[in-house]
This record gives sequence, structure tokens and C-alpha cells, in this order.
Amino acid sequence: MPILLRSRPRHLVPGALLGASFALLASPALAQEPVAPQEAPAPESPAPAGASKDDELYVLPTVTVDSERANGPVKGYTARRSASGTKTDTALGETPQSVSVVGRAQMDAQQAQSVTEATRYTPGVRSDTFGADPRNDWFLIRGFSSQEGGYFLDGLQLYSSSFATWRLETFGLERVEAIRGPASVLYGGTSPGGLLNMVGKRPPVEGSVRHVEVGGNTFANGYVGVDLGGAIDSGNHWRYRVTALARGGGTQVEETDNNRLFIAPALTWAPSENTSLTLHGSFLADRTQGQNFLPYVGTVVDAPHGRIPTGLFTSDKSLDHFQRNQSWAGYEFSHRFNDTFTLRQNLRYAHLDLDFQTLYGVGYAGEPADAQLSRGNFVTRPSANLFTVDTQGEARFSTGPVRHTVLAGVDFKNYVLDDEQGYEAGAPLDLLDPVRGDYTPTESRYTLNQSTQNQLGVYLQDQLRFNDRLSLVLSGRHDWVGMDVDNELAPTSSYDGSESAFSGRAGLLYRFDVGVAPYVSFSRSFNPVAGTKSDGSVFEPEMGQQLEAGVKYQPDAFPVLVGLSLFELKRQNFVTTDGAFNQLQIGEVRSRGFEVEANATLMRGLSLIGSASLYSLEITEGADLELGKRPVGVPEVLASLWLDYTFQDGALRGFGVAAGVRGVGSSYADRENTLEVPGFTLVDASVHYERGPWRAAINASNLADKTYVSSCSSATACFYGERRRASATVGYTW
Repeated sequence: MPILLRSRPRHLVPGALLGASFALLASPALAQEPVAPQEAPAPESPAPAGASKDDELYVLPTVTVDSERANGPVKGYTARRSASGTKTDTALGETPQSVSVVGRAQMDAQQAQSVTEATRYTPGVRSDTFGADPRNDWFLIRGFSSQEGGYFLDGLQLYSSSFATWRLETFGLERVEAIRGPASVLYGGTSPGGLLNMVGKRPPVEGSVRHVEVGGNTFANGYVGVDLGGAIDSGNHWRYRVTALARGGGTQVEETDNNRLFIAPALTWAPSENTSLTLHGSFLADRTQGQNFLPYVGTVVDAPHGRIPTGLFTSDKSLDHFQRNQSWAGYEFSHRFNDTFTLRQNLRYAHLDLDFQTLYGVGYAGEPADAQLSRGNFVTRPSANLFTVDTQGEARFSTGPVRHTVLAGVDFKNYVLDDEQGYEAGAPLDLLDPVRGDYTPTESRYTLNQSTQNQLGVYLQDQLRFNDRLSLVLSGRHDWVGMDVDNELAPTSSYDGSESAFSGRAGLLYRFDVGVAPYVSFSRSFNPVAGTKSDGSVFEPEMGQQLEAGVKYQPDAFPVLVGLSLFELKRQNFVTTDGAFNQLQIGEVRSRGFEVEANATLMRGLSLIGSASLYSLEITEGADLELGKRPVGVPEVLASLWLDYTFQDGALRGFGVAAGVRGVGSSYADRENTLEVPGFTLVDASVHYERGPWRAAINASNLADKTYVSSCSSATACFYGERRRASATVGYTW
């Protein structure tokens, strides 16, 4: 039955409603009324006997576990199921690991224009690591850089190396899912901090999609997007979807564009309810410029000439350009033989070409008072090919009182990178009176090679359920990795080698009837490292291990997910440098932390997203100068809160307001931890109106237009965060 909350709305505001809702959610008596699986959500109910005409009944929408697919659309803000943590369709409240989901509704409400913008309110994820960068998605998970090995689409890795980076368009995504902690046991070589698995839009199983959207922002950047999909034949055996977007215009930095073309078609053939084959592809073209690299003095602290303006372009458009062309094609196949056995296979071939030339800052030429920025003339033109395939067999059966979901799989990755990099000293730039010149691309090259990585992994997992309460997850995987580098400039530095690694996970969870589920888990991971030691041998893989304990709350009766976790995570064998810049594989970083998140539809029209992450990060093994210190550019505090309220009745029906606040703690710009980069707090806001097929919204990020440094990677490389960006969008769905 629906959950009812009686109130007198004329005397209440959203803040009061929020307090009342938390009291309601904490009530054991209400939580003990689960909804039958076959019951449909009820938007409202008649007033009970004794209700006066001044009373109004607010209804918490009921939700059933079966109402959502793990890779399908999220209803509202709160997801209930995911396949990222287990590669099986599993409730988030029954997964013994921290997994957070950002659905389409949240991305639309916050007008997320990138994956990092979509994860700004996700616990444990430090987005926008290098500030307002239109080229790439940079992020940390639990304090560790994760963009190279932790960028996934539909369960398959988009591995990045050197400057050959992939980018995803959020308009083509259904979900962004963050796995926090080691995930190698299912995905192979990844960062120990975790990964982001994006789920692309697919042809709708039922109904149709007809949507067009236009928007623009105060940086004179506009876009138009189209999303079309539905059945082709009357039997719904053939379904299609086409998502496309075109964007063009400026950014907060002068002479820096953010232009994109994107299209992603998909076709599904489903001859029966047990068999499905989806063919899909994508093409994306980015055109922008390089990012400013600015000194600590003049951004974080005043220089004698003051602060460097956030809008100053420190390169030169006569040569500066960043061009990315990426495309891929693949398929997703699934066949359910019977109630026990299911076979799935995902395959994708991807190609990337990138052409990047820039003049970037390398510190002051002379004293800061002279305001002369030294610059390097840099060029890179990498080309990458990536083939990935993952084949899974799933079996669901019982042995006595124990129910099993067994997953066995084998995956393979082939990655080939043709890398080219060059550098020369560039002319300095007068920061007080910048004069542009006619510069030519650098002709010298310090990198010209081809590197190949092959990875074969086999994995086995059993999810055991005892009496519908106690769950045990046991997972194991073994990988074989081969790496080969053909160095054209220095043939003696060419190498080939292989490594193998085992990763595992064990998780135990107990779920009470009210939806509370405490859990504990232990997991190990690995990540192959390219390069050689001083003796010519190949670097050993980085290893990670984590112990995590927590509790989740996900009741059956209404859309709420609350999670709390404590963990200790270690990253071992990472490559560091000593004071003479010699590469040493002696490093270990320890991350201890506490995370809490809440994602809920509190009552009709009122949704909440909140999180807090507190860490203690320390280099426990490494060069003498960094022992006991915190890694560069890593904050230890993250917090955020977002509230969205939409009027459900009366003259304001369909009108809504939303506001959010997100805070990032301080970090350091140097390995000795002497140059502190202050933390910052930003406010976001939105007003939106929906009536019939129309939806219009005005969003503002960094509403107070705060000037801040997002992070520094050294004393000569600091990055401004994005200033206030207001945008207006109009969408029509039919």
C-alpha cells in the first residue's frame, strides 16, 4: 500500500517537509509494510476518514524491486539495481560494495555536460580534478587517479595511455555508475580506487522515445540534441535508437572553443523474449584548444602583479588546437536458455585519432614580478585501436536452502597505440601585455613508438543467498598481460614482457526486513604498468587491496538508498621518482576513509542527493622526500547536497526549483606538502518548468561566481576551476 503523510501544506515549506520526511523514513512501523511485487505505484490515495478539507495527503511513491532493469532507465533520482558491482542484475542494497548511480533524470536536472559534471555529487569521486578542461574527463576515486584504467562504457574498458584519451557525451548516456574500491576481479587491470562504468542509451524495450532539446550558456556555447527510438515492426522484434548532438561556442577562457559532433545509432533484434542482439556504434569529433598551465604564485597566492585572470588564454591560436576523432562499433548479445542458464557477450572495436598542439606554461621566466610566463611548445599525435570482448555464462539454481547466482566469464583486450610527442622551448608570454605571434609547430620528437598490450582474463563468481537474508559473494580472477614497446627513436629501449596476476573478492551482507543491510568485504586488484626498471626488466603490476565495512538502507516500499562505509585501501608498487628524477617502483599509498550518501525521493516532488567523504591519505613507502606526506593534488574532504522540489498541484504545478552545494577540501601543489591549495565551496541552482510535452530550465553552476584553483599538479601547473556558467534549455518530448 502507499505510504501516506498528512500535512497542512499552507503552513509548510520544503525545509519542513524535509525534516518530516526524515522522521517518516526512520519509523520502523512504516518500514515494515513492504509492497507486494505485483502492486503498481500509486500516485495518490483518497483522504482517510476524519480528514478535513484543509488537509492534503502527500504520498511517497511505492517502488518494486522488479520495476527496474540493471542497465535500463532510472526512475527519478534513485536507482535500485545495477550490474556494475557484480556483472549480474543485483539490487544496490544487496551488493557488498560501495556503488553509486547517476541516472538520466539527475543529469538532466543538473545539466551535466560531461561525465565529470555528472559525478560532482557522487561520494568518493573527485571530479574536475584539473579544473575547467574541455578536452578530457579527469577524476579521482577514493584519492587515486582513475581516468586511465577506470573509464568504462557498457562494462567494457576504454583504456587510455599517454595522451590518447577517450571522451563520452552525456546526452548519449542512460547512467553513470561509480564503483568505489578495487574492481579488478570482474574488470581486469584497473585503478584500486575504483572505476566509472557508463551505460549508453539503447532501444527502448517498450514504448518509444521522441525528444529534441536545444540550449545555450553564458559562454556563448549552444547545442541541439535529438533522441529518437522505438519499435520498427508491429511485433516489437526490431527496435532502434538514434542519439545525436551538435555543440559549438566558447568557454570561460578567451579564444578557447568547445565544439562537438556526436551520433550514436543502435539497432536491436529480439526474435523472442529470451534472445536479444543489439548492434551499436558511435562517432564523436571534438574541436577545442589546450588548457592553461599557470604558476602557484599568481593563482593560489598573489604575485607582485596580482592574480592571473581566469579568462586569459596563455597559448597562441596560430598553432594551438586539440582535435579528437573517435569511433566504435560493437554488439551486445544475450540468450536465456531456461530459468537456469543465460549466455551474454559484449564486443566492441574502437579507434581514436588525436592531434594536439599547444604552448603551455612552465613557470616564470625570471622573477614573478617580471610577469613573464615561460612556455613549452608541445605536440602529440597519437592513434589508438582498442578491441575488447567479454563473454559471460550465468547460472541461477539452488542447493538445498542456498540460492546461487554463478557467473563464469572470459574477457580479452587488445590495445595498440602509435604514439608521437615532441617539445621545444616556446617564446615567453607577457602576462600584463600579452602579444600574440606567428608560431610554428615543433619539429623535434622525444617519443615515437608503438606499444601493444594484450590482456586475457578468466573469472568466476558465486552470489550465495541464505534464507533471503544472508548473502555471500565470492569472486576470483586470473589475468595474463603481455606488453610490447617498439621504440623507433631509441631501439635499445624497446622491450616486451608479460605479467600475470590474481585478484579476488569476498563480501558478506545481511539484510533485515526493514531494508537495513550491514556488510563487510575484502578485495584485491591489479593494474599493469608500462615501462622498464633501470635493469631493463618490465615494471611489476600495481597492486591494491581494500577492507571495507558498511551498512546500506534500501526499503522495498519507497525510493530511498542510504549508504555508509568505512575502508582501508592500499595502492602498492606504483612508480615514483627520487630527488634525481629516477623512476623507482617502491611506492605505497594508504587511503583510509569514511563515506556516507543518501539518495531519496522524500515525498511527492521532493528529491535529495547528499554525500560526505572524509579521508586520510598517506604515502607509506616511497622516496624520502614524500614519506608520510599526502599525494599531490588530492583533497581529504568532499561533501555535497542537492535538493529538487517540483510543485505537484495548483497554479504552480510543474514548476520546480533546485539548489545544491558542493565542497572540496584543501590539497597540496608539491610533494613536500609545503604549498597548500585552499579548499572551496560552490553553489549550484536551477529553476525548471514542465507542462505537457515541454520542459524548460535555467541552470547556474558556481552561482556566486567564485574564483578558485581546482588543484595544482606542481608549483608551475595550477588550474582554475570554472566560473559561473548559466545555461537555458528547452526540450520537447512527444
